[in-house]
Amino acid sequence: MKLHGYFRSSAAWRVRIALNLKGLSVTHVSHHLRHGGQRAPDYLALNPQGLVPALELDDGSILTQSLAIIEWLDETHPQPPLLPATPLERAGVRAFAQAIACDTHPVQNLKVLNRLRELGHGSDEVLAWAASVNVDGLSACKQLAAKTAGPFCFGEAPTLADLCLVPQLGNARRFKVDVAQFPRLLEAEAAALALPAFRDAAPERQPDAE
Repeated sequence: MKLHGYFRSSAAWRVRIALNLKGLSVTHVSHHLRHGGQRAPDYLALNPQGLVPALELDDGSILTQSLAIIEWLDETHPQPPLLPATPLERAGVRAFAQAIACDTHPVQNLKVLNRLRELGHGSDEVLAWAASVNVDGLSACKQLAAKTAGPFCFGEAPTLADLCLVPQLGNARRFKVDVAQFPRLLEAEAAALALPAFRDAAPERQPDAE
């Protein structure tokens, strides 16, 4: 398999964690987002959205959207499971993951920040926007995970929620958010980063890291 991504992409980061947890190896193909590599014609032929990641399977099939890729991995390689056993628990984990992947990350990513700059917003305004989006999203996630004992977001093993949380906390720090206000989430992050699968997926450990 080939994983099309970029070292700093939060969405690709989530998929790298899932692959590591499943013990699956892939060839990494980098598309430099700041240089517009995701809009190259050959990549758009694979993913018309021009986003990363995309997972290219051995038979040539292409999967896009990080959560869809991760759930495919979980269905085809069920150990260790990334979703809990019961429908109610699975819904809770998915809600947490989607709060990040659908409502937080997309509106603070490079494409949106560049558009804000094009509309005349200064650097300080743009960074303040990104920081506020992170605070809002993580505040909601703090509440979603508050009723479940740790050490991970939803219990004693990592789930899809943790795969989304760790990259988003990385984003928050990059935008100078004081993450100390989220102790429950930091507890889950610490549990995750104790695992090689999470540590090895970090941006600074990728072949295309700058």
